[in-house]
Amino acid sequence: MNDSYLGSMSRRDLLRLGGAAAVTSFGAAVFGLPKPARAQPLSGPVPEVDRVAIRVVTDSYHHAFEQGRKVGDMEIVRYAFDLAPNRPPQKALQNEWGLSLHLQSWQGQDARQVLIDFGYTPETLNNNLALLRIDPAQLDALVLSHGHYDHFGGLNGFLAANKGRLKAGLPFYLGGEECFCTREAGVGASAGDFGALDRRAIADAGVTVVFADRPSVVAGHAFTTGGIPAASFERVLSPTRMKVGVQNGVGCAPEGLPEAKRTATIVPDDFQHEQATCFNVRGKGLVVITSCGHRGVVNSVRGAMKVSGVNKVHAVLGGFHLAPHPPEYQRETVMALKEINPDWLIPMHCSGEVFISLAMQEMPGKTIRSSTGTRYIFSA
Repeated sequence: MNDSYLGSMSRRDLLRLGGAAAVTSFGAAVFGLPKPARAQPLSGPVPEVDRVAIRVVTDSYHHAFEQGRKVGDMEIVRYAFDLAPNRPPQKALQNEWGLSLHLQSWQGQDARQVLIDFGYTPETLNNNLALLRIDPAQLDALVLSHGHYDHFGGLNGFLAANKGRLKAGLPFYLGGEECFCTREAGVGASAGDFGALDRRAIADAGVTVVFADRPSVVAGHAFTTGGIPAASFERVLSPTRMKVGVQNGVGCAPEGLPEAKRTATIVPDDFQHEQATCFNVRGKGLVVITSCGHRGVVNSVRGAMKVSGVNKVHAVLGGFHLAPHPPEYQRETVMALKEINPDWLIPMHCSGEVFISLAMQEMPGKTIRSSTGTRYIFSA
């Protein structure tokens, strides 16, 4: 484990700090706001779609001269510049440390749109949504993969910019109450407050919080893995630790957490609340979106296979959180993915250059270099 991470302190040591967590009822902790709804549980066969298009709204890298192309049965649409015949360029796509993805899926003529994660800042998120001509009023759901600021930092500004335009009661899928915990981060020389979700801002925007801590259906077309079992060689690093309790209206209610964490003050993140979002493309198999993959990209993919009963994996994309790991660990991950044998592997965000290089060597023709603004289209 990387000793620069806060998670290098043992879980037992941190749990010994317990006893001072806020003791409040769940209802009081959220100050009269509506209790979270429960997602539609996954039962029977997972939904099947004819087509899904995944657009990278925010990521760390953009190359304007990369060419769109058809690769096998996947179409790659790139974004270059905001050009028009009668005016000079005005804006450009912005890149930052964080991730946001726009999903569009079809079952026949029935189309759905979902936004997964919100990047680090609203300025980048709102700028890029406008340039990519994504209309928030058309969204059928929001999803947060896990409670890290580089995935929800843009949320408040997004909600403020679109107040009154979003669909009434728009569902916002979260992996559970842990997403609301305030967090401290420690990575290298950087350490400090890592933010918290603003429950009041979410409610004021008319958005409905929906807990999907178990495998659940999203917007009728997609499904989440729910909590991802640690079932492989992969190690869960803890770059953050959670503060348990509510202060000044911000934080997580202890009663909503797993029992082992309720009486603690500070707990190293083990990402029990992290979820992957998935589609089952007719005749092709699963498209698994890890977002950050703290629980392990292999665990995420195998978890999706298990809950869906679908063994064919068409594509794996998102952040794989491999950059902090040593090269030999990253190579082991590549070999495990090679054994799963997805048709496409598209690393983003926190995957790291070492992993991307190894994946291109071991899975040539299958590993695609991603870029902010790119749209990946998978069809039956």
